[in-house]
Amino acid sequence: MTAPVPDTPETASVWRRALGSVAVDIGLLRRRRDFGLLVLGQTVSGAGSMATFVAVPFQVYELTGSSLAVGLLGVAEFAPIIALALVGGALADAFDRRRLVQIAEVGAAIAAGGLLLNATLAHPHVWVLYVCAALMAAFTAVRRPPLDALVPRLVERDELKAASALQWSFHNMASLAGPALAGVVIAAAGLTVTYAVDVASFAASLVVLTAMRTPPPPPDAERPSLRTIVEGLRYASSRQDLIGTYLVDMNAMFFGMPMALFPAIAKGYGGPEVLGLLYAAPSAGSIAVTLTSGWTARVHRHGRAITYGAAAWGAAIVGFGFADALWLAVACLVVAGAMDTISGIFRSAIWNETIPDHLRGRLAGVEMISWSSGPLLGDAEAGLLAALASVRASVVTGGIACVAGTIALAVALPRFWGYDSRAHAAGAEASVPNVTDVRT
Repeated sequence: MTAPVPDTPETASVWRRALGSVAVDIGLLRRRRDFGLLVLGQTVSGAGSMATFVAVPFQVYELTGSSLAVGLLGVAEFAPIIALALVGGALADAFDRRRLVQIAEVGAAIAAGGLLLNATLAHPHVWVLYVCAALMAAFTAVRRPPLDALVPRLVERDELKAASALQWSFHNMASLAGPALAGVVIAAAGLTVTYAVDVASFAASLVVLTAMRTPPPPPDAERPSLRTIVEGLRYASSRQDLIGTYLVDMNAMFFGMPMALFPAIAKGYGGPEVLGLLYAAPSAGSIAVTLTSGWTARVHRHGRAITYGAAAWGAAIVGFGFADALWLAVACLVVAGAMDTISGIFRSAIWNETIPDHLRGRLAGVEMISWSSGPLLGDAEAGLLAALASVRASVVTGGIACVAGTIALAVALPRFWGYDSRAHAAGAEASVPNVTDVRT
């Protein structure tokens, strides 16, 4: 029998190094106080928003019995995002980014209050659900670009991958807790209480944002205008690696994000409790990846990592479509969420490491259009195809199209496929301000 390895300081050091090579850098939350506060506030508001994200389609399906009606929520949300995301990005490059986030969260809290009041009616109005969903999307379009643009100014450049992984970790914890909570609360206490949770979460986030200290906008920042918006679009279109990050994600989410079908699928498995589980399952996979994301620091071919992650997402969605047992369906969604997070970490790395700070807000607006338009329009596509064929046909064909489209885009965009972060490090270093240079 082999003798046990003695528990020595050297052995402990080896284990710490091994753990550190794969574990997420949780210490970053302590080292960068304001980044930690940002993550905390957005996790709280994110959990509330995810509860509403489940409650609204559930209520639409309950009132109409139509997956297409649920899918059309995406159309209602898509229009204000397209109209305002670029504007929100231009505002983020000109004004105090933290203050913009606060203003937008106040607006979103008011819209959530509208959902709450509608839910108290004896006969809730479907049109109110669409209007409030559109308003919340509008405020999100104003909020997300300054929120995303804050991060590169709160951490050092060599901490950006760790910061991205931490954001994904806590976002997915919120995305796991919010839907799971929503399923339980809807079943036990009703929609009114569910929407009240969202209102309360925005209030908590506003308190945390008030406690943050963030750098002011540069004194020479240009005021928002059509010209500055066009400047951002030209920069984005000039870089094939950025275009690849946008199109691969849009393709994956448009064809392979069947969330509009979750209420109909959940009905077959047991109702609102199962609905929350379906919405939460991808986040469980995401958390598993982000908590072990230390390995991402050693990956430099970001385009390939994004492509592999997006294609694997589509394959997992195909498996979800064919699943005939709840445990298998949930397992496929867990795998899908893990693959989406791998893709997302490296998309964020390309964005945060290479985009100049004076353009960061405007490019965050472009990014928002890319990652939000796919799921929102995909809801409508999935609902329409389910109405024309079947729920299973919609899910399976969408996953297949996701894989095929991802491969085609990687072939068509060789500079995206071949992107190597080491080749861009020197130029990007000069474009991202040091944290100590922007703090007061």
